[in-house]
This record gives sequence, structure tokens and C-alpha cells, in this order.
Amino acid sequence: MAIGRPIQNTGNVASKVIRVLATEGQTVFTVNGGYRINQIGVFRNGVRLSNNSDFQALDGVTVTLINAAVLNDELLFQIQDDFRVADAIVGAASSQVINGDLTVTGNLNAGGGSALTVGIQSGGETVGLAKTLNFIGVGNTFKDNGDTIEISIAGGGGGAGVGTAIKYSDDLTNSPFSYIDAYATVTENMNLDSETAGVSSSYVVSVVPNIEVGAGVAVTVGTGKTMIIDVLQIGDL
Repeated sequence: MAIGRPIQNTGNVASKVIRVLATEGQTVFTVNGGYRINQIGVFRNGVRLSNNSDFQALDGVTVTLINAAVLNDELLFQIQDDFRVADAIVGAASSQVINGDLTVTGNLNAGGGSALTVGIQSGGETVGLAKTLNFIGVGNTFKDNGDTIEISIAGGGGGAGVGTAIKYSDDLTNSPFSYIDAYATVTENMNLDSETAGVSSSYVVSVVPNIEVGAGVAVTVGTGKTMIIDVLQIGDL
């Protein structure tokens, strides 16, 4: 059993031990595969040697004994061989900074009650963990265009050029024209009350001239609501 404290490795550091038998008077030993400077332990016949006092290891390749070995002295070189980043755990309490790309192959979780955010807010509320951007209605879309997210909203209040924009041939630039579908079908029950369509005195507006309510579907206009077809988009209600 070796006498002296061996090198202690954490779970993400691997090590290797190289055994060499000395010749008479040998002082210089070549370590197979090399070593990291200051990351090597040297044992002579089971006793750990002191760096600089008993040996020198300065070039990453050779180890030089201060006192020459005798025939068949056993030299053990214990080397911290590598550092496996894949198994490392960042456990520091302070903030960490990663320079460069970060690729996550599994789930990305936030602890401590924190929510992951993507830098988007809607109505002052951050879109983060367990939230989804959902564009409801025909013609409402978003598109990734380089560094820009283009959002197209069809329909809405009058007097603001509502409708679906007709783009030029580059499919990016809006022309002076837009279109409104002539027909639209309501496919599920709707209750337009003060919880879903503003205060009780609000107007419910459609720019589509023909609204068809599907078979078995009910559209209920709540007390105080007024349903208006504003196909000309006058907006002055």
C-alpha cells in the first residue's frame, strides 16, 4: 500500500497510473503519454515523493529524481489524465457566464421557482415557461425573416386598413391593396358577453359581409352589445 496522500479526483476527472522499474543510478524517467504539469503524483517503493524536494516534473514528459534510484526501485506515476466537461455540474451559487453557443440535447429546466423566458411580452406579461404564441383566426400568422419576426393580423377594428395585405412579388413588401374574404363561417358556439367582447356597451364588428353560422352552432350577443357589419371599414360607429 502506498504511503502518502494520493491525488483526489472529482467525478469528472479521470486518472491513470504508470509503473516503472528503475535501473541502477537512474534519475530521469520518461512518462508514457506525458502528463499535465503540476498534475502528477510520484511514488517510490510505495512512498509518495514531494515535488521539487524529491523530484522535478517540469516539461510534461519526463520526471527527474533528486536522489538516484537503485536497481528495481518501483516508481509509480499517478496522472490526472483528462477533464470530462460532459459530466461537469455547475454548482456555484454565483451567476455563470457562457461565451459561445450552448447546445442542450435534453430538457432545459429552471429551478428555484424561476421561469424560462424567451424575451417576448404580450400585454405586459412575459411569454415564458408553459406558454405558447397562438395566432387565432384566418390570416393571422407570424413568419421568421432573418433577424425579424413578421406578424400579420387580419381583421380587427374599423378605419385602420384592416384586411389581409397583398404583397409585392418579393413576398415581403405590402402593396396598397388588401383583401377581405366574402364569406366566413362560425363553426363553434360563441357567447359575446362582457367577458369575451369588452364592456356591455361595446360593438362587435365584422368586415366580412357574409357571416354564416354553421348547423347546430349558436352565436349569442350579450345584453347591451351591438353586432355591426363594417365591410367598408368606415370605423365611425
